[in-house]
Amino acid sequence: MSSSTDHLTVLPPCEEDVGIVRQESSFVVVDKPTRLLTVPGRHPANRDSVIARLRETHPDVHAVHRLDFDTSGLLVIPLTKASLSNLSRQFQARTVKKTYTAVVHGLVLEDQGVMEWPIAPDPERRPRSKISEDGKPALTHYRVLSRNREDNTTRLALSPVTGRSHQLRLHCAELGHPILGCEFYAPESVRQQAPRLLLHASMLSFDHPESGEAVSFESAAPF
Repeated sequence: MSSSTDHLTVLPPCEEDVGIVRQESSFVVVDKPTRLLTVPGRHPANRDSVIARLRETHPDVHAVHRLDFDTSGLLVIPLTKASLSNLSRQFQARTVKKTYTAVVHGLVLEDQGVMEWPIAPDPERRPRSKISEDGKPALTHYRVLSRNREDNTTRLALSPVTGRSHQLRLHCAELGHPILGCEFYAPESVRQQAPRLLLHASMLSFDHPESGEAVSFESAAPF
């Protein structure tokens, strides 16, 4: 009899530590390494994750948002029920500000712009998503940080307003500038230009769940 997990991929182990950016009584801001899950995967062999590691010292911790397995960078993890409720409301209200750094193929012409293609799940190519008129609205602002004519690449700051699955990867690919190292939406030649997905959550700001004051955190992209 086959197991329901037979079709799931067993992920390679991540040897990197989760960086602690700020630890408070109600939340912790961490810097997630690439190729580590945010929450435990469905396959029993894929338990290692940011949440699993934090539960060694905080058994009741839960994620309020996620980063993809391949994406590195900043995550806020609530440590209390009150903080979880408060931060959940902030994410639902889209008042949490996030900026990602990405390196994409080609020279992006406009210095800044908006990507607004709707996104839907792609049931035939899970876990991928797709640009589709039947999808949910998705909005990303982008700004050029630098252009490298020698490498034919552009470094972008990406600020998603919505949080659709694979939104930044899909929007960049649809713009004609797929993210280097992206195994889902970049051509093989672009995928092989980098040893990892060149996407990093570099800025995160929200209202402190206890004091209400605005707090902001930054992490330089490691590429």
